[in-house]
Amino acid sequence: MNKLILIGFFLSIIAIFDSYALKPSDCEVCFAVVEKFAAGLTSDEKKNSKVIEDKFRTFCKTSKGKDHRFCYYLGGLEESATGILSEMAKPLSWSSPVDKVCEKLKKKDSQICDLRYEKSIDVKTVDLKKLKVRDLKKILSDWEESCEDCIEKGDFIKRIEVLKPKYVREDL
Repeated sequence: MNKLILIGFFLSIIAIFDSYALKPSDCEVCFAVVEKFAAGLTSDEKKNSKVIEDKFRTFCKTSKGKDHRFCYYLGGLEESATGILSEMAKPLSWSSPVDKVCEKLKKKDSQICDLRYEKSIDVKTVDLKKLKVRDLKKILSDWEESCEDCIEKGDFIKRIEVLKPKYVREDL
């Protein structure tokens, strides 16, 4: 009986630690960029952190959008104000998985995980009630419209519904 309780306790501890693990959706740009970058390295290059740093700087020269901003935060660009590139290069040289690399980077600079790719929202098919307010605001912003009197989520939805015929064409 005591063994079952002990096993249950350890399984619950493992479940708790697993729930705290960083997920790709928590830090999507970091996961995407580190995976894409690491995939382009040879096995010899992956063993040397200085080579990884140099290759990352080269990788960053062609980056755009949120990937470029991620490079800036790490210090992969000439105009970067800080440099925590070694915090990515060393774990990669040890063959650490991407989630562990991003966890380490998040501890050094939490704004790294605040980066999000822009989601395209299909206003024709999406259920507006299921969207977050920031997504509703993004729809209005994309349409270059505002909603000064909007306070609650329902106000934003009403405004979008009023403007929908002007911006969304129903194809037959």
